[in-house]
Amino acid sequence: MEEAIEKIPGVLRARVEAVCCEDQYAILFVGIEERNGPHVEFHAEPSGTATLPEEVMDTYHAFLAAVRRSAQSNAAKPGGRDPELAAITDKFSSFASGKLAELRSALHDSPDPEERAAAAVVIGYAPDKSAIAADLQYAMRDPDEAVRENAIRSLHAAVMKADTAGPGVPVPLTTLVDLLHSVVLSDRMEAADMLVTVTDDGNSEAIGLLRSKALPALVEMARWKSLFYALPAFMLVGRVAGLPEEEIQSRWTNGDREYVIRKALATVRPAAPETRLTAPKQPAK
Repeated sequence: MEEAIEKIPGVLRARVEAVCCEDQYAILFVGIEERNGPHVEFHAEPSGTATLPEEVMDTYHAFLAAVRRSAQSNAAKPGGRDPELAAITDKFSSFASGKLAELRSALHDSPDPEERAAAAVVIGYAPDKSAIAADLQYAMRDPDEAVRENAIRSLHAAVMKADTAGPGVPVPLTTLVDLLHSVVLSDRMEAADMLVTVTDDGNSEAIGLLRSKALPALVEMARWKSLFYALPAFMLVGRVAGLPEEEIQSRWTNGDREYVIRKALATVRPAAPETRLTAPKQPAK
């Protein structure tokens, strides 16, 4: 399907992903990058020799397995803290404190994308969130989508846990907005989720950047048929429109997405009329 789509004139890149599930159906997402459309730049594949200790990778694999088991069995205990996952993340905290230099090195220079993905998760457990923000921001443009996804999630968690009385965790707004144009579903969803958090307090810089650089992409996402995937973008569209949070929620509940979309599009100043030179009409004979 991707090869067939890429043969269409004007299409530069295509991505087809099936996501499970809505009722008994899978959801098919088709991402298309047009030749004259927005383009997301990623880093080149690392060519270094950095590697992670075996114990870090073993613990990361145990973490992935525990997450799958917890999701399949609904095993999370009251309070939302699964004992097995808690024990593993305690190890992550220890690694993030004692092996921070190795995690940083792997995140930037390991040629193995799985090691970079593991480093993006574990480094997020460092006690000083602002100290690892630049590393996670770098990883958000990794050539591997799993690394990008883990990096955004770790930075998102760091932003939410930042001590409001201390220095805040810097947010790479430009990168997040760029990822809204990605053909990869996880890039778009993770970026949109984080931008919802960033704009919770009415962040005017972020909202202005969304209005000027990403409104068409957000409108497209807000119209998606699957409500779970459309909601984050819809929230952002409502904030671009300047609507109160209560009205955004009400319009969503009532299924009135197009009203909010029209309001957001109306905030964009129309382009100046094109100037054309035309020959004067000849008088009729």
